[in-house]
Amino acid sequence: EDNFLRVNSLYFDYELVEPCPHSNSHNVEMVVGPYINSIICILGFVGNSLVIVTYAFYKRTKSMTDIYLLNVAIADLLFVLALPLIIYNELSSWSMGPVACKLLRGSYSINLYSGMLLLACISTDRYIAIVQARRSFRLRSLSYSRIICAIVWVFAILVSIPTFYFYQWYKPAHSNDYHMIDDEFFETDEPPQYVCELKFSDSNMARTTKVAVPSTQLAVGFFLPLFIMIFCYSAVIITLMKAKNFQRHKAVRVVLAVVVVFIACHLPYNLVLLYDTVNMFQQAECEDLDRLQTVLMVMQSIAYLHCCLNPVLYAFVGVKFRNHFRRIFQDLWCLGKKYIAPRRSSRVTSEFYVSTVCRSVDGSSENGSSFTM
Repeated sequence: EDNFLRVNSLYFDYELVEPCPHSNSHNVEMVVGPYINSIICILGFVGNSLVIVTYAFYKRTKSMTDIYLLNVAIADLLFVLALPLIIYNELSSWSMGPVACKLLRGSYSINLYSGMLLLACISTDRYIAIVQARRSFRLRSLSYSRIICAIVWVFAILVSIPTFYFYQWYKPAHSNDYHMIDDEFFETDEPPQYVCELKFSDSNMARTTKVAVPSTQLAVGFFLPLFIMIFCYSAVIITLMKAKNFQRHKAVRVVLAVVVVFIACHLPYNLVLLYDTVNMFQQAECEDLDRLQTVLMVMQSIAYLHCCLNPVLYAFVGVKFRNHFRRIFQDLWCLGKKYIAPRRSSRVTSEFYVSTVCRSVDGSSENGSSFTM
């Protein structure tokens, strides 16, 4: 009994300090997660799906740039498909099991790295096509582009291995609820709350990984593509300014827009991420941590916005691609007429009407796409 009293007196001599509430960041998360990121998911899904559909049924992949653009659209599409589940995981417990946890976090990392590195490949391709025009025919082949894309995807998988390994599905200890009866603690019968988060076997591994993963993301996922884009597009702009072409100013504006949008979307988030990584294990006030988490969350959503802008910057800016893009809606309109018109008139009359309209819209009945069967 004396030992029991001594232990309890020692226990109650300590001042219990509750964890930081992070009220501001939580309030922002409840807005950014369900609403802002949902808009980004919808816009990114529509834009990148249109790019993939255009390449699948209309334009085909005829050049090195087409291969890169198609792979960028695939990476961005997979990214926005994983984003809603990431948001769900951050706002509530994870109920989909350990395999889905690892696949979700791992695929999210793969698509992040591959998308950024493929943008660097596009800038390199445009550098070769414009600055090194004499050697472009030898260097810019479909076989080379497919090999480079395969290397990018494999490299993205390799740098995402720590994410696959350390993200686990588990029940955190702090989620257990207890009640005390006759000086004994008993666990409540509440259903278990599992999470899909990083989990480590020891503190040293935790410190190393928590610094290595964001550092790799900064180095490979941002600074490397940024430096490649700045070098290549600077040389492209200098070459275009020397060329005597009335369209050079438009081309220069497009290049500047690509670089400016990339920097505006990703630089703020990566600077905040760099600051957070450097000061990760430093003691700070709750207000400062709350403010940092809020800024990091907002900047991350701005970075996510870039996957919605990629189709506009890289695909729809081209005249030929815009023409194919318009044909998608023209063919969908014709398909709608094909199935709606029979309800209003006879089958023969409606089929004649639809075929006539589609020929007038498309310009030729022989140049129809795979949508117009």
